[in-house]
Amino acid sequence: MQKTLPETIAEKLILKGLSLAVYREVAAHLRQIVGLEVELEPQRSPAFDYHQSQIGAMIIRYPETFTAEKLQIITDILTFYGDRHGQQWSREKLS
Repeated sequence: MQKTLPETIAEKLILKGLSLAVYREVAAHLRQIVGLEVELEPQRSPAFDYHQSQIGAMIIRYPETFTAEKLQIITDILTFYGDRHGQQWSREKLS
């Protein structure tokens, strides 16, 4: 009998103007959640802007079977950093 793996959910997260150091800090906190994968995408803008983050987006991936508790921890971490920097995260589900 073949065991099927759960589907993976991927989200693209952006907080405009957030520094590389803070993106790394958020990623480190999120990586403490067992089963969550975090990837930092570099900025892809062709023009240099000193006020633009070096990170274009943070991609998170987790199984669709993630518990409500783990999903709440993700939300709590993102809310903390969003509040701290006066913005809300842009969250987009990827296919």
